[in-house]
Amino acid sequence: MEPNSREFYKQCAFQKFCNTVLHNEACDTHRELRRHKAKEVTFSDMTLDEARQLHTFDEYFKREAAETVFEKAGKKITPKLLLEAIRTLPEEKRKAILLYYFEGMNDTEIAELFNTSRSTIQYRHKLF
Repeated sequence: MEPNSREFYKQCAFQKFCNTVLHNEACDTHRELRRHKAKEVTFSDMTLDEARQLHTFDEYFKREAAETVFEKAGKKITPKLLLEAIRTLPEEKRKAILLYYFEGMNDTEIAELFNTSRSTIQYRHKLF
């Protein structure tokens, strides 16, 4: 069964139309990429002054963090006071506390890191 020549002509015309559209889209995309590349500047090509103009500092929580005060057993604990208290601890306890509370490590992971038992690590960070 041979296809109708008129149908075949329509299929060829449609295929040519699709190929033309795809070709034009590819050309537009390549032209757009070249245009962006011509305008684009890498950080290594910038001067130090230009690079410094690109950043900003977010100070939204700066004032709020300075005013944060915790109350425990009727005493006011500021972040500065807490930091000083942590600094006065022995090195092993300080590391265990920092890893547990600030790095999110569990007792088993810290014990492997210090090459000691899990109960020892639990004792070190629970006393604080």
